Amino acid sequence: MQYLLSVIHDRPGLAVPEEQAAIDVFNDRLQAEGYWVFAGGLGMPDTATVIDNRGDEPLVTDGPFVESKEFLAGFWIIEAPDLDVALALATEGSRACNRKVEVRPFL
Repeated sequence: MQYLLSVIHDRPGLAVPEEQAAIDVFNDRLQAEGYWVFAGGLGMPDTATVIDNRGDEPLVTDGPFVESKEFLAGFWIIEAPDLDVALALATEGSRACNRKVEVRPFL
């Protein structure tokens, strides 16, 4: 089963060198143990563009879709046999990146 591990951050700025080193070690472990599918860091919320094409004309808005003190800073997509393994990996990922991590299964 695949899971999305969303990295939640609440301060401006990217990972400091120590955090990035720990993230790299965690990424290497995910790959070595066969959990890795894909991962990536995201730009700050002010770099986002939201497109809403549900009406007669598309509406393009600069900035995040929601104003919040917390934002999605990055993510991992992993392959894990069950939720318990996904939660254990998310716990390690949270320690590595020094941020909260939300776990959600793909349907």
